Amino acid sequence: MTSTPAVKPAALSSKEWRILILLVISAFINYIDRTTLSVAATDIQRELHLTNTQVGYLQSAFFATYAISQITFLAGWVVGRFHVGWVLASGFLLWSGATALTGAAEVFVVIFALRLLLGIGESVSYPSYSRILATEYPEHHRGFANALIDSGTKAGPALGILIGGLLVSQLGWRVFFFVLGGGSLLWLIPWSAWMPQGQGSAMREAKGHSIPIVEILSHRSAWFTAFGLFCGNYYWYFLITWLPAYLEKERHFPKAKMAIFAWFPFLAIATSCIAAGWVSDRLIARGHSPTKVRKGCAGIGLSFATVLVPVVLVHDEKLAMVLLTIACLSFGIYSSNLWAITQSLAGPRAAGKWTSFQNGFGNFAGVLAPSLTGFVVDKTGEFYLAFVVAAAFALTGAGMFVFGVGPIQQVKWKK
Repeated sequence: MTSTPAVKPAALSSKEWRILILLVISAFINYIDRTTLSVAATDIQRELHLTNTQVGYLQSAFFATYAISQITFLAGWVVGRFHVGWVLASGFLLWSGATALTGAAEVFVVIFALRLLLGIGESVSYPSYSRILATEYPEHHRGFANALIDSGTKAGPALGILIGGLLVSQLGWRVFFFVLGGGSLLWLIPWSAWMPQGQGSAMREAKGHSIPIVEILSHRSAWFTAFGLFCGNYYWYFLITWLPAYLEKERHFPKAKMAIFAWFPFLAIATSCIAAGWVSDRLIARGHSPTKVRKGCAGIGLSFATVLVPVVLVHDEKLAMVLLTIACLSFGIYSSNLWAITQSLAGPRAAGKWTSFQNGFGNFAGVLAPSLTGFVVDKTGEFYLAFVVAAAFALTGAGMFVFGVGPIQQVKWKK
């Protein structure tokens, strides 16, 4: 693992900032929409008379279509075949509409179907982000750019739980879905004006022959980034789908108290993600090896995220929240460099397809984590085993990135 020549890290241009800010906002909304069901889960469960297992199925429905759309390379193909700006806009319209309509649902089947539709809409988001960053931003800016986008995915659940919990406690869960889904559509106005037009510094390479899927899958790093993401995602989706319910059911927090206590750990992930992304870019710009920096963040972050286990063991609620925050700070270190690893390995021509496969495979964890947790809680009557399983996945993911993924440099694709 060799060091790279030092470069002076030039500032982002105004165009790059505009695009990046809109991508961050879209990721922020994206993850609020994913979290809405967990915020309102206990209320929906009471109104529709659902079991914990059925709530788990609702949480998993989104991830089924989300993952399948990507692992079949459908999302990656669409992103690579059509104008990426309009693809992202179409997906945004679909997922925001599904969120708004959920507020009118009266039965389990309708909510389940809308969650499936939500997954289809959001499936183009990460392949679009990855292609845009790989074609519009240089290597020594990608860590920070990815970290900002990822911070949006962590701040989304934080604010969604805080405001959503307070809103649901006062006005009910239906208003929450109506307001969020309808209001989100305003994002489409600035995006239609400022979306990238494919003139980035790496676009000439991206316009070359596209990399066949078979060739991407012939590289071990493609598989290990997918396995690593699966493990990290199990941990993450366990948090965003069941942490609010855990605080209400096992810690006996009222809805408003849950909202106040649960939002801070997600904010901690967003904060550490931005900080780690900025530091990693500075280190690489100064000549440090991208392999050591990017993989180091992934391994250290996921390893220390296992502090999650003591959270469920301690009785003092303040100590439990401190431990949860430490675990989330560690997870943010990992997530800051996750997609920068993929974009550096794939390069502009393969970024969309590689990301589609990796994100599709990794998000099957979103099918497993909510449903398995619901089943475990129904069978054992507590959350202890569910916390242990999440921590075990995090530790396994650290090994995948550190020992499985190869050097962080663009793969030499066949000409």
